[in-house]
Amino acid sequence: MIQGIQRITFCTDGSADTWAQAQTFYTDWGLTPLPCPSGELLYETLTGAQLRVLPPQHPDLADCPAMEAGATLREVVWAVAPGSALPASSLDPHGLRQRFEHNTKRPVVLQGSPTNPYGRTPQRVNTPSPVYDRAVPIDIGHVVLFSDCLDAAVAYYTQLGFVVSDSYPGRGVFLRCTPEAGHHDVFLLQLPNKAKGVNHVAFTVRDIHEVFGGGLAMSRCGWKTQLGPGRHPISSAYFWYFVNPCGGLFEYNADEDYLTADWQPREFEPSPTAFAEWAIDGGIDGHTRRQPNVAASGTFLTAKK
Repeated sequence: MIQGIQRITFCTDGSADTWAQAQTFYTDWGLTPLPCPSGELLYETLTGAQLRVLPPQHPDLADCPAMEAGATLREVVWAVAPGSALPASSLDPHGLRQRFEHNTKRPVVLQGSPTNPYGRTPQRVNTPSPVYDRAVPIDIGHVVLFSDCLDAAVAYYTQLGFVVSDSYPGRGVFLRCTPEAGHHDVFLLQLPNKAKGVNHVAFTVRDIHEVFGGGLAMSRCGWKTQLGPGRHPISSAYFWYFVNPCGGLFEYNADEDYLTADWQPREFEPSPTAFAEWAIDGGIDGHTRRQPNVAASGTFLTAKK
């Protein structure tokens, strides 16, 4: 049984600038650097899920041609339960290498801030919600791929045991690795005239407050927002996307739906409102707390003279 993402491997475009940007971006993202051989980069989340970065000519990449030119995702390693009958590795229909390794991730005891929705017994009493100076990702939540062979890709992942959660018929499919799990571990998206490749990788954080804290910190560091903060109607998760120097986007993600075998997959028409209930284009400036390039009309209402 697959139990989530254990490691992802990106390759750079081979330039010294991208290599240097990657080292800064991933530490700013909140990942912990780990010792590794010369010519590699290795980082981990709080659970021990890892991000590995290699140059494109690295010998470990010789048997898995890149899905797309330039810096991109080259491998996903899935954590599996002991006794799994899955092969050691295979290539998905996009040519992306999938490995299956014994689960070595560690449990983490953390709790996001409780909420006090109307009509429910208050869960947060005499305690304010936290304000985060930065994010520290707990885990790698999911991978999203642009697909040019959606039906074949869905068949591949379902044969591995993945379960369909929801879909855009003919355009995209959300899959979770077990019947009882978070909304999706893989999302396959097929767009007209769009080649295969990586769309984004999501990192799980505690709650919406850490999505904001991490996004504002990345903004202060000068990294580019693609979209966010915002909220997905499908999965219910809060998000903030940043441009990853090694290809695609990185997402802070929190508060996704949790599904069981009783869940009935839904079908949606692709549209901006199906993607985001609300989202801020261009992000929020980490210094002013407003959208970039939007003139401030004055001090905050709570500011003292």
